[in-house]
Amino acid sequence: MFVSNNRDAAVAAAHSVDPDRWWTAYGAVIDRIASRFSRYEPLRHAGGLMLGMLSGLDRKNCWTIAEQRGDLTPDRLQHLLARAKWDAEAVRDDLRGYVVDAFAEDDAVLVVDETGDLKKGECSVGVQRQYTGTAGRIENAQVAVFLTYAARRGHALIDRALYLPRSWTEDPGRCKAAGIPATTGFATKPALATAMISRAVQAGVPAAWVAGDEVYGADPELRRTVREHGLGYVLQTAANRRVPTDAGAIRVDELAATAPASAWQTYSAGAGSKGPRYYAWAWIALLPEDGDDHGGQHHLLIRRNDATGELAYLRCYSPKPVPLSTLVRVAGQRWRIEESFQTAKGLTGLDQHQVRRWTSWHRWTTLAMLAHAFLAVATAIEREHAPTPAGLIELTVNEFRRLFDALLLGPKHSIDTLLAWSRWRRRHQARARECHYRRHQHQ
Repeated sequence: MFVSNNRDAAVAAAHSVDPDRWWTAYGAVIDRIASRFSRYEPLRHAGGLMLGMLSGLDRKNCWTIAEQRGDLTPDRLQHLLARAKWDAEAVRDDLRGYVVDAFAEDDAVLVVDETGDLKKGECSVGVQRQYTGTAGRIENAQVAVFLTYAARRGHALIDRALYLPRSWTEDPGRCKAAGIPATTGFATKPALATAMISRAVQAGVPAAWVAGDEVYGADPELRRTVREHGLGYVLQTAANRRVPTDAGAIRVDELAATAPASAWQTYSAGAGSKGPRYYAWAWIALLPEDGDDHGGQHHLLIRRNDATGELAYLRCYSPKPVPLSTLVRVAGQRWRIEESFQTAKGLTGLDQHQVRRWTSWHRWTTLAMLAHAFLAVATAIEREHAPTPAGLIELTVNEFRRLFDALLLGPKHSIDTLLAWSRWRRRHQARARECHYRRHQHQ
């Protein structure tokens, strides 16, 4: 049914794949979110949109996915994102439960970070000129904070929050035009991350640690909240930050310079694309922060690249004593969110939405995250079901998505559909050209 020729059959046999099982697993994901939709039609379109996100399309938005599905226009998918009645926050909760059901571990790590989507105009919700790590500089961009659940069996994004700069929150008219709820005020990126961590804990997500870069490590409220939740943290901090010691508050780079040669130990921070990532590590005990009565252990963790001499500093807390190797393991898990960003953007179109309003952004992002989670979970199951043959690398999420697309998804193009989309594109381009000329005439 799914294998069309001998070559495809040979490939499928070599990988020991079972497309029927994959299709059943995808159907179970759709069943999981079905109750969040008031009618069957929007649920069907959500499932179709996610299949488009899982396909091999170069660009994934309502236009390209609708054309691939065989629809005559993108109207149904645009309606799904903008006006249909369904609860994206509840779907987000279902997504979180799906990932936890698959990967749950008591010592899992909640990893926070932000990513940016570069934009050309000024109308997309939350857009302004701001720094984004995606470009490594200040650009016109939309920035959002995400939370990844990272465990030994796998990792996936489980929550998201769009960052709204003050240029938006202090402009009620602009917020209203973008459909932003009136109750939404300004919140820093660490505050958004803190809210997502608290939401995960309150939902009973099994985890023992929080990890993040120095944007989050510098925020005392985030650190305090994590301690109150009974979790530990390994959070990067800038070299000029001061930490409490018996000798008073000292800059972390000055404190690190006091570490003797015997304090350094070599550990791997986890496997990278070229094998284990070995660094030299040292840790120095710190005093609790002011007002911290939770007990536990505070440390400054220092990572040294012996090839370059570069140092990185991480502020650590653990409710109970743990060995250095545990803090190193947690520090290595921070990179899981970078992998999640890369695969979610490259494979499921997380950043390709081309939507402008608050509701549409949250709906697209949630479904893209759910599609990405399906890939992560299905890949983990496939690895366990079919052990890696000698001479092959372990099945990757990218490779599983290629197989899923090749064996289960296919174009639905008829001549009528092709001509209808040609007319639709030409009509849209004519309107865009007319608007462009009109703007220039008024300048």
